[in-house]
Amino acid sequence: MGDRDDFLTWVGSRLRDAEVALHNGDPVPRRAIWSRAEPVSVLGAWLNATGQAEIDDLFNRLGATFSDCVSYEHEIVAADVVGDMAYTVGYEHTRASVDGEPRDYTLRATQIYRREDGEWKVAHRHADLVQNA
Repeated sequence: MGDRDDFLTWVGSRLRDAEVALHNGDPVPRRAIWSRAEPVSVLGAWLNATGQAEIDDLFNRLGATFSDCVSYEHEIVAADVVGDMAYTVGYEHTRASVDGEPRDYTLRATQIYRREDGEWKVAHRHADLVQNA
């Protein structure tokens, strides 16, 4: 397998598992796959953050909001690896409770990754809600 295939395997396993955990109320696995180097940023569908302290707060707030993840699918539209940088563009289809209410929603999401000490880490996320999904 090449770099791109290895990266997509990571996205389909470790990143996916972290997203499912977050949507079940546990932000720890998501934080573990995020870079500890600057810059880091989130331009999210509901909340934004820049820098390590804001990222920590954001993930903890999201963990307190989500529960009961029924399904999560990351539909990748485009992805590539160039050296120690990578990106994904796609749709995230989620069925989970938000503030205790069951919801189905789709986010359009772009993420940028850095390879740090041989591991992929998320450095930036931009997502917005797809209307009429």
